[in-house]
Amino acid sequence: MLSAFIHAFRTPDLRKKILFVLFIIVLFRLGSTTPAPGINVANVQDAVTAASEGSNSGLFSLINVFSGGALLQLTVFALGIMPYITASIILQLLVVVIPRLEALKKEGQSGQTKITQYTRYLTLGLAILQATGIVALARSGNLFGGQDCGDLLYNQDSILSFLLVVLTMVSGTAVIMW
Repeated sequence: MLSAFIHAFRTPDLRKKILFVLFIIVLFRLGSTTPAPGINVANVQDAVTAASEGSNSGLFSLINVFSGGALLQLTVFALGIMPYITASIILQLLVVVIPRLEALKKEGQSGQTKITQYTRYLTLGLAILQATGIVALARSGNLFGGQDCGDLLYNQDSILSFLLVVLTMVSGTAVIMW
């Protein structure tokens, strides 16, 4: 097995692909552990611990699985790929309902490219909505479903800092989508 791995690195094209995949994995892990700006990391850790021990621990474990552990940590990649999956499902359903989208699908590759572009735009819109909701819940202290989190997770009162966190999470989703 080790010889196959060494042989793969001797092939220039395969080596580039392997190194690219490793770079993306490192980037994803880095973004999944880097907190969004303005987030009180110590309070988030305390709240996650309290939520995992509480009565809703199954729900929070499920949320953590779907986000790779990043959502409840309020990291840069907190939204993960879920807005893209949701946008993709919505557009697949709309292709059946909207005749213009159905015509695009029948156009072949050029139509499918256009539908993919619409999916990406819808992904960014959904990411904005989801990030706004998550940051608003964190700001109010209700992110963990009324679980007593002690101090606030995000206690910036400025609208600019609020928008910065939302923009950071949306940008993280765009990077993951790419």
